[in-house]
Amino acid sequence: MTVAAVILAASPEGALREIDGRPLVRRLAEAAWAGGGVPVVVVAGDPEGAVAAALAGAQVTLAEPAPREAGTVAQMCRGIDVARGLVTETEAAVVWPARMAWVDPETLTSLIEAHGTDPEPVIRSAFEGTPGWPVLVPIEHLEALRALRPDRMPDELLDDLAAAGVPFRTLEVGDPGTTHASGHAHEWGSMAAETADDAPLPGPTVAPWEPAPGR
Repeated sequence: MTVAAVILAASPEGALREIDGRPLVRRLAEAAWAGGGVPVVVVAGDPEGAVAAALAGAQVTLAEPAPREAGTVAQMCRGIDVARGLVTETEAAVVWPARMAWVDPETLTSLIEAHGTDPEPVIRSAFEGTPGWPVLVPIEHLEALRALRPDRMPDELLDDLAAAGVPFRTLEVGDPGTTHASGHAHEWGSMAAETADDAPLPGPTVAPWEPAPGR
């Protein structure tokens, strides 16, 4: 079973925001990898190359965003399309807005394991009964997601998917990071830890913008 992690950063400034002395996007990419996301795709604009520099050495693909006017839904689909291009066997994608900075890697693991036993529904993480992010979207619902309105915000897109008849499941994960955009710190392992200190760090794979196949 292959489940991608798609991290959505609305701006380079947001992606590079410092969290405990490190770029946010780097910490999220490492958490996604540690939680079992394969491949890990970061959707973020990077006109100055700073986001790519922050991700140097990480097991991640940096995807150029869809046009801004296409809305949040296009960015979600963009990340999923890139993931499927990298690993054709991708069955689902964990969609993760970068503003949710404190999600535990174990939350991704729980979502992936839940998908393995119940593969049909969209699975939304929750903390103490409150739905949050990230959310696991099976590939079979990608076209339903792609058909949604570009002016809708992330929570509204999930409401629209449910209204369109896509099955949903809420998974209690006990992680306050799923509903709080800031808060307690986590100790996340570094994917670069096995690299010698004096070794050059390669940049991430970069996927330039291109329309989805058939569009």
